Amino acid sequence: MRDLYIYYRVRDQHAAQLAQRVRAMQTALGSGQLKRRPGASDGVQTWMEIYPDVTAGFDTALALAVSQAALPELIAGERHTEVFMDVDPCA
Repeated sequence: MRDLYIYYRVRDQHAAQLAQRVRAMQTALGSGQLKRRPGASDGVQTWMEIYPDVTAGFDTALALAVSQAALPELIAGERHTEVFMDVDPCA
């Protein structure tokens, strides 16, 4: 299984509207957490979406959901995705 960590920046004035859209999207997807870094720098916050234990094909469903929720119009810059997986236990 893989976990997705997606981070991006959002201007303070778009934060409330973006939070509503992301939460609605995550509810529809049936997965996800939304977090942000404390504070802001020059009126811009850093946010992170976390999707634990995603299966094959989730990336495609997420990309479609992001487009349908019109998230890019409220994000300052690009969404950056990092993929992590569990470390096998030592034998």
